[in-house]
Amino acid sequence: MIPAPGGAYPEDGPGRDRWILARRPQRHRLDPRRAHAALAEEEPDERGTVVPVAVVFLTNRECPWRCLMCDLWKNTLEEPVPPGAIAEQIREALASLPPARILKLYNAGSFFDRHAIPPGDFDAIASLARPFDRVIVEAHPALVGDACRRFRDLVGGRLEVAMGLETVHPGVLARLNKRMTLADYDAAAAFLAAEGIAHRAFVLAGLPWLSEEDGLGAARDTIAHAFDVGASAVSVIPTRAGNGALDALGADGLFAEPRLSLLEEAHDFGLSLGRGRVFADLWDLERFGRCASCLPARRERLAAANRAQRVLPRVACRACGDGPA
Repeated sequence: MIPAPGGAYPEDGPGRDRWILARRPQRHRLDPRRAHAALAEEEPDERGTVVPVAVVFLTNRECPWRCLMCDLWKNTLEEPVPPGAIAEQIREALASLPPARILKLYNAGSFFDRHAIPPGDFDAIASLARPFDRVIVEAHPALVGDACRRFRDLVGGRLEVAMGLETVHPGVLARLNKRMTLADYDAAAAFLAAEGIAHRAFVLAGLPWLSEEDGLGAARDTIAHAFDVGASAVSVIPTRAGNGALDALGADGLFAEPRLSLLEEAHDFGLSLGRGRVFADLWDLERFGRCASCLPARRERLAAANRAQRVLPRVACRACGDGPA
């Protein structure tokens, strides 16, 4: 593990909050009554059938945690949304999308944060979500509790909660400023399992303070741990700069965006376990695979592996050498 230079990154939570906030660029200006994005995608369900998915990126108040790696706050507000606004966002977004079997409501934070998603809106939101086979929301483990039960019941039991596990590396997890221990995550996973609520884990590929080799090892360990505690799916997300904080660490030589091969290897490892679905995050992939010669084929390989849920032959590239060993 690469040590942090003396005094550059605080070791206490409040100090880290201030350090991270001081390095932020500006957030985007958003309409509190409009989802800031909506898209259609596909993914295999738990039976392996590839089904259409509607993804709605909700506009709401910023998450109260100041995670080191997060850039989702760019598409959030500084104040809560008006009552009824979230249901209005969902209704309008769904009208713009083709029919789907799965609905993802991603709100750049925690769905069960009452300052982000007003609990008084749960009934209206559930009425829009109930026709779907599965409804997926995201939440910090600290907010997994009674509100999950209530929303599960409102949507007819078809709820899945996505949680950021990020990494099991003890030295890095604490420094991510997520204010979460591995035990906290495991307890939230156990609660969801006991309540019959599925969960998926977000896992980071590439970490500050670690070499690429150690970062790959941490990603593998984290994927395995997610399945150990009952995840039915794992999404592997390459860690991106651009939020100010990671750029500052990068300037000190403590972080570099991972190469595409790291995402590929972590994804292949997860699929090889055969313990649940594993998805590689393909958004903005060109920043990790910078070679124009092989990027299209490597993107399509990852997309095909996401659909098939099996390891496919890797793409070799003489131009960049960032491929299979």
